[in-house]
Amino acid sequence: MDPGSNGEEPTSWEELYNINLMPSELFLKFRKETQGIRVGLNLEFYNAPINEFQAKLVLKPLAPDRRWKFMYEPIHQDVRLLSKKIPVTKFLNLQVGIGHNFQLNATGWKWKLTTCFGGDGISRIQNKTSVGLFPGMDLRFGWRADYVLPEITGALGTSEPLFNMNSGRLQASLDRVEAIVTHSDAEY
Repeated sequence: MDPGSNGEEPTSWEELYNINLMPSELFLKFRKETQGIRVGLNLEFYNAPINEFQAKLVLKPLAPDRRWKFMYEPIHQDVRLLSKKIPVTKFLNLQVGIGHNFQLNATGWKWKLTTCFGGDGISRIQNKTSVGLFPGMDLRFGWRADYVLPEITGALGTSEPLFNMNSGRLQASLDRVEAIVTHSDAEY
């Protein structure tokens, strides 16, 4: 979303507004909920920039105040225990974790600050939208929009133009599609 190489506005609408509906991540998630615990098998397929496959076993409590989740990646031989995302401010979350890699025989910890907003001079919105198809089957879409809002400026009695318009920019993409199959011991 950089301006043209000569610093001027791009000339075509295709350069200003771009929406990509081809996801780069496809997930199949199988979940079993029993006795207050959710056991999941995630099959993750990554499209771009390289083709990659990951499998994860996930264990976490079903309680709304859950504070942790356990993950095992058999291909990479990683075991991790992650905290839930802890709100630091209204739009900022902190997550911490500890893990062990059996291939490298290494133990370490990580922390991550996340937000749905961001960018360098460009605003970004990231979100996940879920659609329940029927009980036990959901689709979740992870999408992103990078944008620069349109701007109109002007000046009188200076070297700047009387009227100037920046038409803004938008790059939106559907980054992830998840199919989630959940089997619960609870009756519907």
